[in-house]
Amino acid sequence: MNIENTVSLRVDKSALPVIRHIDADWTRKDFMGSVKVRAGFGRDNYKVNSGLYAFGKPDADSDILVTANYKLTFDVVRRNLKGLNVWLLVLDTRGVNVWCAAGKGTFGTAELIKRITETNLSQMVNHRRLIVPQLGAVGVAAHKIKESTDFHVVYGPVRAEDIKPFIRANYKATETMRTMYFPIKERIKLAPAELKLNYKLLLFGIILLTGLSGIEGLKFNLAKLVHDFWGVSMLLILAYLSGTFLTPALLPWLPFRNFSAKGAFAGFFSWVVVAMLWRFKADLDALSWFLLFVSLSSYIGMNFTGASTYTSLSGVKKEMKYALPLQIVIGIAGLGLFLVSNLLS
Repeated sequence: MNIENTVSLRVDKSALPVIRHIDADWTRKDFMGSVKVRAGFGRDNYKVNSGLYAFGKPDADSDILVTANYKLTFDVVRRNLKGLNVWLLVLDTRGVNVWCAAGKGTFGTAELIKRITETNLSQMVNHRRLIVPQLGAVGVAAHKIKESTDFHVVYGPVRAEDIKPFIRANYKATETMRTMYFPIKERIKLAPAELKLNYKLLLFGIILLTGLSGIEGLKFNLAKLVHDFWGVSMLLILAYLSGTFLTPALLPWLPFRNFSAKGAFAGFFSWVVVAMLWRFKADLDALSWFLLFVSLSSYIGMNFTGASTYTSLSGVKKEMKYALPLQIVIGIAGLGLFLVSNLLS
């Protein structure tokens, strides 16, 4: 053995990583944190430290799982590890989940190589196997990991709940484990964050339309403004909710492929229901609200493109390029007709 190889295999105990120990049980703080982040509060800084974690009592033969440092992802993974003794290698994804981070490049080859090196992982285990979540595959080049670190990547299941069955099956995934599902309960979980994300747009719309509603003929009628406030607010909130909740809830059944079109159809459906129950002042007023419902619901619905399993990054960019200008034009047309309706009243 030459000197160079001897040096590379020498164990430098001072360089061994700081290992944090974790368990499966969530605390009340963890649960409340998940509720808050689902609602869109504190989402930009909800993360754990990157590095190596020990779950149970892992040894040199224990499996190594790779995940992101977004705390909700981290917590869901550890909750599904009960009964296992494993190492958890956490990458610094800037507090972003595995899927989105893989698309952005932070859950990627360079970051994984960096963490393997910094934690001296080759000194911690006898094997050279890393279990990387399938949703992170787009960001991780397995052959480059092998070339740089001698570790080989095994792509694990889509969902954390399948980690234990996957390991017990000798690292073989079933078709179900490889399939990404997007059921209604998962889609609805995204709605509260979307509700909070665009609330300023809703408030601006309420203020603007309430102000325009005070116009009567060529005069400004304060009493009319006060009278119309609740009606205007309710209609805008319904249009907002059709994009925020109705679009994700009915996603598989709404016509069209693009999310902007799906959101527009949800807005149209909501307007039809409202038109049957609401007494609009005139046909022009009804038409203005039709355009406002469609444009607002379409815009909100389009935001779900980045959170669904139905689209790619290139598809999202392409859709926004033509949909956003169209939504703006339709929205301005709705505002214009609303103003004209009041001027003619």
